Order: sequence, then C-alpha cells, then structure tokens
Amino acid sequence: MSTPASFHTIDPAQLTPAELHPFMVGAIAPRPVAFASTIAADGSVNLSPYSFFNCFGSNPPILVFSPANRVRDNSQKHTLQNVREVPEVVIHICDYAMVEQMSLASTEYAKGVNEFVKAGFTELPSQKVKPPRVAEAPAAFECVVEQVVELGQNHGAGNLVICRVVMAHFREDIVLPGGSGIDPFKLDAIARLGGDWYCRATGGSLFEVAKPNRNLGIGIDQLPEFLRTSSVLTGNNLGRLANLEAGSLPTAAEVADFRQEPLVSYTLSQYHGSPSRQREELILLGQKLLEDGRLLDAWKTLLLAQE
Repeated sequence: MSTPASFHTIDPAQLTPAELHPFMVGAIAPRPVAFASTIAADGSVNLSPYSFFNCFGSNPPILVFSPANRVRDNSQKHTLQNVREVPEVVIHICDYAMVEQMSLASTEYAKGVNEFVKAGFTELPSQKVKPPRVAEAPAAFECVVEQVVELGQNHGAGNLVICRVVMAHFREDIVLPGGSGIDPFKLDAIARLGGDWYCRATGGSLFEVAKPNRNLGIGIDQLPEFLRTSSVLTGNNLGRLANLEAGSLPTAAEVADFRQEPLVSYTLSQYHGSPSRQREELILLGQKLLEDGRLLDAWKTLLLAQE
C-alpha cells in the first residue's frame, strides 16, 4: 500500500464562507443534482438545480435537498421561498443530454420568471402535486415537503427541505428488464463537482464493487503479511482479496493444481533461478487476475508466491 500523503489542514472557523465553500464543494464530490420544480402561492413556476442533495430512506421514501443561503449576500433562493408557500416539489434526475439546459436554469432570474421557458424545457402536469415536471428528465419524483430545517441564518447556511415521494416517473428505456430497477448505463447521470466541473456516470467510468455485507470477509488484517506489506498491491486490491470468506479460500490442492495454468507455469519456470523476482512476477500476475475479476485465480496465484 502507498505511503500516506501530507495534508493541507484548515480550520473552518478561521476562514470566511467564501474561502471555505470551494473546499467543501470541491472535495465532497461528485454530488447528485436535484433539479427542483416548485410553484409560488401566486402560481408562478420555478425550476433550479441543487447539488446539496440525496436519498435518505425508502420507507417512507425521503429525498432531502438544501437551497443554501447565497454565500455572496445571504439572500435566499426562490425555491426555498416557494416550498414555504406551497410545500410541494418535483425533484428530477438529470442526464448528460440536458446538462447545459439544466445549468442555464440556475441563472438568477427575477422571481416569477419561469426557467422552463428560459432553459427550453417542456412542462408536463404532475399527478399528485402542483409543480409541473420536466418532460426531458429521465426520472422525476413528485414530493410533498414534510419539513424545512433551517441550519443557520448566516451566509452559506443550509436549509434542509425534507421531501416525501408520493409519485415517481422513470423513462422506460432506463428501467431494467422486469422493472427491477434502473440501468446505470442507460441513465447516463451527471453529478456536480466544484467550480464549473461536472462528471458523467457512463461507460468506462462505471464499475462494480461486491457489497461486503454479502460475505463475512476475512479482513485485511488476516491477509498474509507479504501481501499486506506488498509495494505492488494497492489498497483496492487488498480490499477485494479480504472480502472473501475464510471458507471460500482455495485449498492447498487447488493452489497446487493451478501451477499448470499457462501464465502461472510460464512465470514459475521463467524466474525459477530468482525467487525474489519470481515472487514479484507472481504478485503482478495475481494483481492482473484480480483486476480482471478472477478473484479465486488471483488468490491461487498469490498463494503460490508465498511458497
């Protein structure tokens, strides 16, 4: 594993909100975006994105986003004003195809200006709440606002808008066969970073990690010392190795049989005269098998390196 890096340490109390803000939003990333449509008491519609947002439960289904007070002048967003007047909101998930329009909707237009019109989105009537929804969004959650929690009154203070989902809409092409969930490759979601930066969850940027709660993994502390202290294996490599249950580890017979695997056999014979080089090459091969998803084969190769 790599040597720990040095750190730039800051005390939030010693910085102004404007100085602290870029560190917060730059490091806590990527953040999903709540593209929120609301309606004022006079019926005017507002549409704006918020990246202080996430899902906080499924029973009841709760979404929370925070239209924070502006760092610049401590003014409050029209969205916050609207949900206090009419406690309903439609929260949309944005895909890459709409990110520029979504960003345009974040412009600070005057109260009463409809960002659906300014950003060129199509209004669809919602089924259970008053604010309309965005036809172009791949997912939309109609919500009633259960509570608004004011976290402070200063510049940059958050206002948690706690929303209960009462109806949800998902574009058919992003739904997995049989309606079992959402296909992340079809969703093509975007997320917010700091400054002008976004990221796109698609293609090669998507990867799977087996959930630890499916297994009682042995833990990194139980790995052989030569693996724990390897300068080749990364923390991710060790984490994947350690997520295997003790009873699932390869047996001595299985490890011995794996000597016949072509790449292993080649490595063993090629570096037979140099035990240290042989171990290094076996570890490199084990790492490659691990990153190819061949966990048990990686374990066999790495255990051969221990001999």
